[in-house]
Amino acid sequence: MNEATMPATTARRPARPRHPAVPPLPAPDLMDETHREIAQVLEQMERLAKLLASPAQQAQAGELATRACSFFNGPARAHHLAEETQVFPQLLAGHDTDVRAQVQRLQQDHNWIEEDWLELEPQLQAVARGEHPDTKDFLRPALAEFTSLYREHLAVEEALLHR
Repeated sequence: MNEATMPATTARRPARPRHPAVPPLPAPDLMDETHREIAQVLEQMERLAKLLASPAQQAQAGELATRACSFFNGPARAHHLAEETQVFPQLLAGHDTDVRAQVQRLQQDHNWIEEDWLELEPQLQAVARGEHPDTKDFLRPALAEFTSLYREHLAVEEALLHR
């Protein structure tokens, strides 16, 4: 995909500031159920990025793209909404400045995740339909950025949950 056909927000988005180091993700059996499912879909998205290079794997890439779209348009968004409306307000009302700083980071991450998803989703829909020869140059780096940000986000949330 060249710059003329790349989504406008990708070409114009300013660089995001680096966050401080995050704790490692806990073992899957210790994670929140939705976080565990998010981590599984992120792994599938990383496999999808690798499959895009292989024309023989396009059907499997389409299946993974369909799963990612269904999950991030449904359960993941609902999970973020629940955090924003039910969990974060309570944590922000507390007196612990470290917790408030972490929650503010998570809120910023939610904005970035949504921004990234709005760029990724049409490309993944194209892969799901089998129309993706021009999407792989955009998708591989965009998927890497999305999965990296989301994994950091999960690690911070899990650290807060297990305080």
